[in-house]
Amino acid sequence: MRPVIGVTGNYDDEQNSFWVRGYYVESLASAGATPLILPPTEDMEVIVDYLQICQGLLFSGGGDVDPVHWGEMAHPGLGQINPLRDAFELELARQALKADLPVLGICRGCQVLNVAAGGSLLQDVQSHLLHDQNAPRNYPIHAIVVEKGSLLHRIVDSREFRVNSFHHQAVKNLGQGFKASAWAPDGVIEAIENPKCRWVLGVQWHPECMTDEFSRRLFAALVNASRY
Repeated sequence: MRPVIGVTGNYDDEQNSFWVRGYYVESLASAGATPLILPPTEDMEVIVDYLQICQGLLFSGGGDVDPVHWGEMAHPGLGQINPLRDAFELELARQALKADLPVLGICRGCQVLNVAAGGSLLQDVQSHLLHDQNAPRNYPIHAIVVEKGSLLHRIVDSREFRVNSFHHQAVKNLGQGFKASAWAPDGVIEAIENPKCRWVLGVQWHPECMTDEFSRRLFAALVNASRY
C-alpha cells in the first residue's frame, strides 16, 4: 500500500484560494506515496481528521512565521505573514508530534516544527553567506555539514553536501526535544530532528526542487517511515 502523506497547503487571502507547489506532490508520488494536500483550517475536528487520514506529513515551504508565536515583536526585516496558515500548521505540528507521526518539514516547515515545540527563529538572517539565492531552484548554492550519526546522516550517508537556499528566517533557539543536525558554513542551522520521536526531520533547504541522490533519499525515507 502507498502511504498517504499530507502536504500542508498555502492560503491566499486576496484570492480566497488554497494551493501548493507541484514539486512537493511530484517528489512524494515519485517516492511511492499518495500525496494529499491539506488546506489550512482552524477547525480542530478537521485537523484531527487530517491526522487520522494521513500516515505521514510534509510541512511545505512558504512565507514567514509571525514572531508573536515565540514571544517577540516584529522586526523591520520580517516578511509577509499568514495568520491562518500559522495557526493551522502550528497546531497540526503539535498534534503530529504527540501522535508520533513521521514528519518532514521543509524550509518554513522546518521552522514551524521548531516553533511548535517551543523554539524560536531568527527573523532576518544577517550573514556573509547568501541564503536567498538568485539562481535556478534546483541549483545548490552552498555546502552544509551534517552531524555524524544523526537521522539526516543515516538517510543521506554523507557528512557534507551542497543545497539550494531560499530563506531569510532560520532556527534560533531549539524547541523541546529537538537537536540541530546540520549547519551552513556561517553557523546557520540547516536541519533539526527529534530523536525522541519515531521519525521527525526538518531541513532548511528545498529538496523537492533538487534532482540529486540526497534529495531522493530524503523523500524515500519519509515514505518508508510512513508505511508502519
